Amino acid sequence: MNWQLSISSIPDLLQGAILTIELTAVAVSSGTIIGLLMAMCRLSKRKFLSVPSAVYVDFFRGTPLLVQLLLIGYGAPQVLNFQAPDNWFYIASIIALALNSGAYITEIFRAGIQSIDRGQSEAARSLGMSQTQSMLYVILPQAVKRVIPPLGNEFIAMLKDSSLVSVLAIQELLLSGKIIVGRTYQPFPVYIMVALIYLVMTFIISRFVNYTERRFAKNDIR
Repeated sequence: MNWQLSISSIPDLLQGAILTIELTAVAVSSGTIIGLLMAMCRLSKRKFLSVPSAVYVDFFRGTPLLVQLLLIGYGAPQVLNFQAPDNWFYIASIIALALNSGAYITEIFRAGIQSIDRGQSEAARSLGMSQTQSMLYVILPQAVKRVIPPLGNEFIAMLKDSSLVSVLAIQELLLSGKIIVGRTYQPFPVYIMVALIYLVMTFIISRFVNYTERRFAKNDIR
């Protein structure tokens, strides 16, 4: 194997990796906000809130992310009849990734909230708290601790799935590798380096999630 090519491709690949991390961080951060709001809607007894949120979750979890990227990237300007800006594909990538991540995070938050004993809410209400206050100050803080591991897994999954934005010509890690392969005609040494960079990133994130989970566990013991 041409190890010299693998090593010489690292600077270009790292630039793509930075964009991959940027896309993932923005998508999961936005998805967390969307997911929390949609989870509250799904748990609502009002059908005008619970039904649309259920449709949103079913659509974005039930269709491939690749199709969602193509629908938003190429279909939205046509359907909505607007002139796409020069950086539209980057914007479309963020929107598609955030909406997709938000659907999965919705279910993560919903499961976390439902895992809290109902007695906690009843105790808060008996102390004079409103339903909103009991949710904000009693239920959610406990639920957040429980959803940290699945949120970490979602970040790792999105980090890998972000490679699909290459179909919109976004030069993240995978497309950076494809460009080098197209120039050198040596796929194996380049793609093995791409795989190693993904492995390093996911390893670091998983260890950070484990560390955060242990810190929360220690605080609970205290």
